[in-house]
Amino acid sequence: MKILEPPISDAAIPFWDATRAREFVLPWCVACARPMWYPRDVCPACLGSEIEWRPASGEGEVYAVGVHSIPGPGRDHDDLPYAVALVELAEGVRMMTNVVNVDATTVTVGMPVRVTWLPLSDGRNLPQFEPRERPSS
Repeated sequence: MKILEPPISDAAIPFWDATRAREFVLPWCVACARPMWYPRDVCPACLGSEIEWRPASGEGEVYAVGVHSIPGPGRDHDDLPYAVALVELAEGVRMMTNVVNVDATTVTVGMPVRVTWLPLSDGRNLPQFEPRERPSS
């Protein structure tokens, strides 16, 4: 798979550092005890500026999905089709990502997913998501 590698903002340095060990973490606001996504210096809920990074489950479900049949920036035709999804994480925040290791046309809203990693050239790992089995009732 060919993909453009994401730049590193100052606010996201702890996130990208954790990915080097394939650890999935989220920023949390200390003042209101809420997770957030994307990394930023100020909490969007309470405007608190004390942010800490906590381990996250790496699990969630597809909230919305689009299947792309034309290569996006940095992609080539060998990657088609691919699924771009908004995943609602177990912690309650949503992350834009790709759903991989499955036929992109079978990705559906509500599909349970878990984090998987795509190695990047600088030692970071890009979190993507793959299907996981629904828990038995």
